[in-house]
Amino acid sequence: MAALWAAVPVLALLGLCLGPAAAATPLVIWHGMGDSCCNPVSMGYIKKLVEKKIPGIYVLSLKIGSSLIQDMENSFFMNVNEQVREVCRQLAQDPQLQRGYNAMGFSQGGQFLRAVAQRCPAPPMLSLISVGGQHQGVYGFPRCPGESSHLCDWIRKTLDLGAYSKAVQEHLVQAEYWHDPLKEEEYRKNSIFLADINQERGINETYKKNLMALKKFVMVKFLNDTMVDPPVSEWFGFYKSGQAKETIPLQETSLYKEDRLGLQEMDKAGKLVFLGVQGDHLHFSEEWFDSTILPFLQ
Repeated sequence: MAALWAAVPVLALLGLCLGPAAAATPLVIWHGMGDSCCNPVSMGYIKKLVEKKIPGIYVLSLKIGSSLIQDMENSFFMNVNEQVREVCRQLAQDPQLQRGYNAMGFSQGGQFLRAVAQRCPAPPMLSLISVGGQHQGVYGFPRCPGESSHLCDWIRKTLDLGAYSKAVQEHLVQAEYWHDPLKEEEYRKNSIFLADINQERGINETYKKNLMALKKFVMVKFLNDTMVDPPVSEWFGFYKSGQAKETIPLQETSLYKEDRLGLQEMDKAGKLVFLGVQGDHLHFSEEWFDSTILPFLQ
């Protein structure tokens, strides 16, 4: 018997005592406006980077549509509520996510994944990392992605003409998180996406409970952002109501003071993380990503 035990590798004995090594928590990522799931210089790059740094991790880069072109077009023209429903369906049917996953959204993908957290608690989202997400919406597009600049010129004109009309709300993604501080009542009444997930028309206790279930809600703001107006929306702040010059942080908003989403309670519990990074919108180094973001995924 002694000889038999001597032949058993020490590591095997350790495995018997400690059990198998815990698998890495899966990661779901959602791209921003004018991008696609698998662009080799954006989401494809992020996916490979995470897989390299965390061996064995399962990374799902969300695709909305049957092709990369459709996925890109849907980031402009597919009703956000329908997109969120489609994503909830994808997550519910993915066997690799059923024990929980972390989520990381880039630009508008940040607030879209927050909607997933609030509306679809199964499978459970464990932590949410919003990289430049506009959680209080936008009131302008100072600059747009290069290949999409012509589309953005058209979007600006459309938003100026009638962001809150039914047709525009239902068919233009950016109108669904357009937040006009000069027309707060119109925004609250007619915004079909952002006003809903931000509890502007009443309190949905399920939304609040589901968001508060997150272990961490990490918000990354780009300190030299020339695309998001106002940049403080990336930290859940916004313009002071009734004007478009002075901004206030999350902690001074009615959303926080009334704790309509549970953000005040999450803040006090240390669940909210506010990160700033030098650079323009979605511009960051691999070194910064490794040292600052990866720890939230491990």
